[in-house]
Amino acid sequence: MRKISSVAAGVMMVLFGACSHNNWTVEGRIDGAEGKELILEAANESGAWYGVDTVTVSDDGRYSFRGEVLGHPEIYRLRLGEQSAYFPIDSIETITLDGKVDNFANGYTLSGSAEAEAMQLVNQIVDSVSRSSAGQTAVFDEGFKRRLSAIVLRNPAGMTAYYAIFRSVGNMRVFDPSVPFDNRIIGAVANAFNERRPSDPRTAMLASLFLSNRQRPVAPTDTIMAVEISHPDISLADVSGTMRPLSAETGRGKVVIVNFTAYSAEESPAINVALAKVYEAHKGGLQIYQVGFDDDEYLWRQSAKNIPWIAVYNPPSAGARTLMDFNVGALPATFIINRNGDLVERVNDLSRLEDVVVKYL
Repeated sequence: MRKISSVAAGVMMVLFGACSHNNWTVEGRIDGAEGKELILEAANESGAWYGVDTVTVSDDGRYSFRGEVLGHPEIYRLRLGEQSAYFPIDSIETITLDGKVDNFANGYTLSGSAEAEAMQLVNQIVDSVSRSSAGQTAVFDEGFKRRLSAIVLRNPAGMTAYYAIFRSVGNMRVFDPSVPFDNRIIGAVANAFNERRPSDPRTAMLASLFLSNRQRPVAPTDTIMAVEISHPDISLADVSGTMRPLSAETGRGKVVIVNFTAYSAEESPAINVALAKVYEAHKGGLQIYQVGFDDDEYLWRQSAKNIPWIAVYNPPSAGARTLMDFNVGALPATFIINRNGDLVERVNDLSRLEDVVVKYL
């Protein structure tokens, strides 16, 4: 194996120090790789990959690496010959990465953490179109891109989001920063990294990528025609299958709370308790329009049928347009629309929801 720099060697010592118990593990089985050399690699600040450890795959195809948590999420990869398989690390966890030697780069599976499962889903979506007859033209398919966008926007500060926006099909980037829709997704990731991970070396790079590809502002001499709207509209189905446009509710002269959520999320019960408290106190002049982004529609239906306010479902197939229209980078998110139908405020702290709503009643 080639020599590595002193910086890389220092990182390797931190990663794999024998004295620490603050470790993560990646392990699994690679069919057909018995006796072959498997290399664990990390990326330096410039994005170049370097080897940090090597094992020989056992006679039954199994392997295992252990590394020390760095204090921030990372992406690593396993290299087998010329093929590489990527996986995320958040903290102390055990990631399982299984594969086959003849299709290691594209056929591996990931499990063991929420981020690993999200990355597995990204890989499945990208690999399915890569193998299709459409090939590289799939990157122009709106449905394909929206499915990936929905995954990115569930946790835009996560390593899966970073990984997804740099995926390619053939030699074409899935998210092309020169395309306005794509650059908005990149911008959501850049913003999330800036808010939650300002010291991460990737943060400045993401910001530069987004800002350098923004559309130029409209000049004063440009002639444009536009229809003014007070808020982006949403039209999705409720539990009964009835389409419920948001504009129909904001046109009734009530204050409307718009809440984007996922009932499967750990914080969902607490959010609904806070919403219910405000709803019961002011439902004569208040409506709640709650949009669910659960992957499991059955789970959403079981929860939504007991909700006293309007609950609609945004299926994965519908993509992330609704989130993008409201500039939502992560769930949950809550907005206030006043009696005139104007989007007036975003509420980040639900303990303030009562005070905010009262201002507009």
